[in-house]
Amino acid sequence: MIKKIITGALLGALLAGCATTDKVKETTKIEYEADWESLSQYQVPEWWKNTKFGIYFHWGPYSVPAYETEWYSIYMYREGHPIRKYHEEKYGSLDKFGYKDFIPMFTGEHFDADEWAKLFKEAGAQFAGPVAEHSDGFAMWDSELTHWDAKEMGPKRDIVGEMAKAVKKQNMKFIATYHRHWTYAWYPTWDKTTDAGDPQYTGLYGPYAPKGTFTMADVKSDPLPDKQFNDDWLARLDELMDKYQPDIIWFDNRMDIIDEKYRQQFLANYYNNAQKWGKEVVCTYKFHDLKKGTAVLDLERSRMKDKQPFVWLTDDSIDWKAWCHIDDPKYKSTNRLIDFLVDVVSKNGAVLLNIPPKANGEIPVEVATRLREMGQWLRMNGEAIYDTRPWVIYGEGPQEIKEGHLSEHKNKEAVAEDIRFTTNGNNLYAISLAWPKDGKLTIKSLGTEKAYLKSDIKNIQLLGTKGELKYARKGNGLEIELPQEKPCEHAFVFKLELSEKAM
Repeated sequence: MIKKIITGALLGALLAGCATTDKVKETTKIEYEADWESLSQYQVPEWWKNTKFGIYFHWGPYSVPAYETEWYSIYMYREGHPIRKYHEEKYGSLDKFGYKDFIPMFTGEHFDADEWAKLFKEAGAQFAGPVAEHSDGFAMWDSELTHWDAKEMGPKRDIVGEMAKAVKKQNMKFIATYHRHWTYAWYPTWDKTTDAGDPQYTGLYGPYAPKGTFTMADVKSDPLPDKQFNDDWLARLDELMDKYQPDIIWFDNRMDIIDEKYRQQFLANYYNNAQKWGKEVVCTYKFHDLKKGTAVLDLERSRMKDKQPFVWLTDDSIDWKAWCHIDDPKYKSTNRLIDFLVDVVSKNGAVLLNIPPKANGEIPVEVATRLREMGQWLRMNGEAIYDTRPWVIYGEGPQEIKEGHLSEHKNKEAVAEDIRFTTNGNNLYAISLAWPKDGKLTIKSLGTEKAYLKSDIKNIQLLGTKGELKYARKGNGLEIELPQEKPCEHAFVFKLELSEKAM
């Protein structure tokens, strides 16, 4: 069922026959109901279409062992797994030292929300925030629904609340990410030989689930959460909304184990609350966890191989190996991070980059350095990223993108012939992902034999340098003469001013 509330002013305008589409959008309030038809009225806000880069962080008790993966909390209980062997050798048996015992060691004494938010802003991020609750079941906010939260235990601070204030102070949008659905059957609550099987820790480890419930295969073949778990899943989200009014709520996949009516109710609650707050919001989902058109699609460690007609998001970690801090990280290069951002934006997407703070609240120097280098590049070249729209084609070049969940490691580094396009008004931006070696750049897609570019070029500039560049448009491409010195160390933005709008 669809309901709309039309204000008196709009009604008068409609009767007068002078209401515009924009006016309708400004003054029509939608009363969302918990069904897909009603929720399909959702429109992606304009601010999200202009938003291209955000930062979040995996930080919690799993940051304490700092070993291999943020999934330490599940693997430490899995028989025969190398992480269990490591855990038992270092910390002892699971009836004596379980995951709960990492919480007092999660101290966060160096955590400074304002300094973190300033760093994210310096990196060029437009939105930022924390993992509000990961698969481990530990809430990172001051919750009235559980004692297992960061305000009562560990750092004894409201991490989500502090970050919400700090992020908003920097004029960035606030994102909270939610993974609680993974908690169901995450721990061996059936195993009485471990602390996870002790009923007194149900608040952390979740309700009893039979052995073998958790799989990464078809979750619909497994026992699904009961009403109590579904109620708690939704209640925590409602609490997050009420306390922090996030601009973006992001969901990890596997949300399809949550009963459909609860997922629908969440969206209705979020979209209706946002109207009360006087803001437009964004929710993201993976795979088919929400119905297409009711929220924004998100990919994980992957990207699209071609331009899309809809806006989308991808989340990836700055570390090739893990999402949380580990002792032996393998950080991506700044060049790789920037090329990834450029490629995604050219295809109508945005990037949510994860960083891994240490358990004590320090952001590793190597991570902070890469963020600042990204910010330096964006200050010079950001006009080709922020507020832009895709062009007729996303780009050209030999780089072939492999699509699919967790596929980013399959994609090779870009070369100078890999060029990506973005647009804004009369400007067409051609971004070369490496510096050409022969003193000129040839863009095949902009040649006269191609039908893509239909307007005249008034001038061409290389962002970060002064003056106009010499160029010649030929049948087989647009040839641009390069200055002797390159303006930066990463992707290079050629700004083409056209005689009419690029799109």
